[in-house]
Amino acid sequence: MRDAFLDKLTELAAADKDVVLLTADLGFGVFENFESKFPGQYFNVGVAEQNMTGLAAGLALEGKKVITYSIANFPTLRCLEQIRNDGCYHDLNITIVASGGGFSYGSLGMSHHATEDIAILRSLPAMSVVAPGTAWEASEAIEALVKGDGVGYLRLDKTVADENSTLLFFLGRSIRYREGADVTLLSTGGILRDTIQAAELLQELGIDAGVVSMYSIKPIDKDAIIAAANETGGIVTIEEHNIDGGLGSAVAEVCMDSGFIPKKFLRIGLDNQYSSIVGSQDYLKAHYQMDATAIVQRIKMLLE
Repeated sequence: MRDAFLDKLTELAAADKDVVLLTADLGFGVFENFESKFPGQYFNVGVAEQNMTGLAAGLALEGKKVITYSIANFPTLRCLEQIRNDGCYHDLNITIVASGGGFSYGSLGMSHHATEDIAILRSLPAMSVVAPGTAWEASEAIEALVKGDGVGYLRLDKTVADENSTLLFFLGRSIRYREGADVTLLSTGGILRDTIQAAELLQELGIDAGVVSMYSIKPIDKDAIIAAANETGGIVTIEEHNIDGGLGSAVAEVCMDSGFIPKKFLRIGLDNQYSSIVGSQDYLKAHYQMDATAIVQRIKMLLE
């Protein structure tokens, strides 16, 4: 997913000298080619995420299209004040990229587990929030955010679903990867891989589960949510994130605001807690009951 992001960013920088990448002392090997090609469009600011965001705001005020990059919570929560006051308030063209959504850096502990970022950033006015589930979605997302208006957040994941789409990518839309009448699984981020695996296992049990990648959390695809509520036996949201304020909350808001209430509703994710253990991304998903096997069991219980 990160490689797809960087390939597209390289194309954008080659076509537009106003595209500028800032990194907080990370990605040396990853960005060597970018730096050599565009020495005036790349700056390593050191371990100083607040300063990086302030610098991004200054560059954006001068007409630059700025991308800030770091891992997990560092380009988001550590510099939240600068994002809110300097970036969002002035509606600047800044794209914040976090490589390592959810449990991507699971072995490094809760300081590196990005499990509240979606909830916090989607609450900010003038902020777009995108969590792609495939490499193709990540590539399309960075182009849409850089060419769009306002501050955007791109949440990259180490897990990636092996899916492609012939559809056009738009902020505020979603992609249906699987049809199903019994229940609709709405996922965001790399956990789309586990969601599709769960749908395949459910099919073997006679449960027809649709799968939709809700890559755009803000703005969100209200039509897809309403269709799922109206046309299938229930909605299950799946996210590598706390269920409070994340995708599940956003979907519930749409259902209540629109008056289209699903027959069944379940949010799968971290249940109002921090991850207090360490391990691989897959290990933590299994531990917190959000891998494919756990998703199947929880949906079976929901539909009984």
